[in-house]
Amino acid sequence: MEAVLFTGVQATGKSTFYRSRFFRTHVRVSLDQLRTRNRERKLVEFCLETGQPFVVDNTNPTRAERARYVGLCRDAGFRVEAYYFQSLIRDALARNRSRTGDERVPDAGVLGTYGRLELPAKAEGFDAMFYVRLRGADFEVEVWSDEARS
Repeated sequence: MEAVLFTGVQATGKSTFYRSRFFRTHVRVSLDQLRTRNRERKLVEFCLETGQPFVVDNTNPTRAERARYVGLCRDAGFRVEAYYFQSLIRDALARNRSRTGDERVPDAGVLGTYGRLELPAKAEGFDAMFYVRLRGADFEVEVWSDEARS
């Protein structure tokens, strides 16, 4: 049983990465899709109760926001992994500006998330951590280390 938490500002490739790496094996838990925290909570509870692997495809920028999932997952016996999506803020803003409709987030929203962003840490309760960089249409994934963050 596995829970995966994505963290990073908007327009860094999180949902695309989910589709390419986890679509066939993990339920997607996304506030963008579910629209309310109540629906999100119920879906997470269902996954935990049934042993269904899932990915939390949200920005999850702070330790406190990630802790709400990590504690529940650990209590249910799930392995918990973190994927941090690195991006320069100017690149994230540029990608976001190319989005249309509901997918485009106001610049102030992206900048606000960036301002609250706290890098994840093993001490938060993660069994494994990964660093993800968008390289054109592909992703580069590295096992987390202090050297990979620079």
